[in-house]
Amino acid sequence: MGKITRYLSPEAEAKLRSQRLAASLSSLAIAVLSIVLAAVILALILLPGLDLSSTTLVAYHSQQEPEQEISKREFSRQVQRQPSAPSSAMAKVIASTVPSPVAVPVPEVHVDPSLDFGNGDDFGDGWGDGDGSGAGGTTFFGQSVRAERIAYVIDFSSSMGSQGRADLMRKELAKSLGEVTHGTKYAIVFFSRIAWVGGDKVNLDVKGGRATVTGEGGRRFEWKDAGGKRGWIPAGIPQRAAWKVASQKALAESREMVKKAPLSSGTSWDKGLEMALDMTPLPQVIYFMTDGVANGSDVWAREIGAKAKSKGVQINCIAMMEPRAHADMDELAKRTGGQFTIVTKDGKHKQVR
Repeated sequence: MGKITRYLSPEAEAKLRSQRLAASLSSLAIAVLSIVLAAVILALILLPGLDLSSTTLVAYHSQQEPEQEISKREFSRQVQRQPSAPSSAMAKVIASTVPSPVAVPVPEVHVDPSLDFGNGDDFGDGWGDGDGSGAGGTTFFGQSVRAERIAYVIDFSSSMGSQGRADLMRKELAKSLGEVTHGTKYAIVFFSRIAWVGGDKVNLDVKGGRATVTGEGGRRFEWKDAGGKRGWIPAGIPQRAAWKVASQKALAESREMVKKAPLSSGTSWDKGLEMALDMTPLPQVIYFMTDGVANGSDVWAREIGAKAKSKGVQINCIAMMEPRAHADMDELAKRTGGQFTIVTKDGKHKQVR
């Protein structure tokens, strides 16, 4: 190139140097712009990925993110059971969303609740009297029952006073009450022409067709003779029997009441049974005892039997020295899945159903 310049004129040589300088400046500008452009592109790519915020330590997180799966480590400790730990106890690992090189296992005892009381791993097969049901029970004229609610519907008509029926009935009823498991709910309903709760005072005027029952607290309940098939019906708000809870004191008072309660006249099966079936909650078992056949007993056996069956109430029947009551009482027991027993004149009882 030096050789070429020797043959150029001074003007041409000056112009050539000017062109060389311009080319150098252009190349330098292009190089600088290229470097700046590359830096801008790299900044746009790299800056969004930088996390300039400081790390926050979290001691507790209320909810674990669903996409994050953390494997649990099994942890067990050998501990002598005093007296014994629940068989379902096990060690669990607490997982934290805070990064940590060490997972701290914390043993936790967890027992699944159960409604089957007394049926766990370490507590036998049940409470109560051995069958695990917790229900109470008793017997009456040889009929054994197990139930939480037992109602006695007993004939207290004047005809019970003959042939020693009343004495036998009082003796057996007192005995049955003495066998009721404590905690069982029980009720005693007496009936003749009308029905009343055992222990209430009864004033019956047959000729006048009126009757008054004075209950606990002096509350009065009126009855009237409606005549015909209707017979005696409540005149106003009917009396409702209430449950007693069997205890030593309550049962002693009930037995004493049975010994002293006076008889009344007339016999209508339906009155006492209807009162028992109107109780809240319903009885599970009714002990029904009468000494005679009453007009309409065949209809009552069918209608009351169907009503009791629909409510899930079992009626156990006892015919006190009255063979003629056999068919209707057997029908009533049969319809409700109950028992039927006949008591003979010598005081012995024979279970028919």
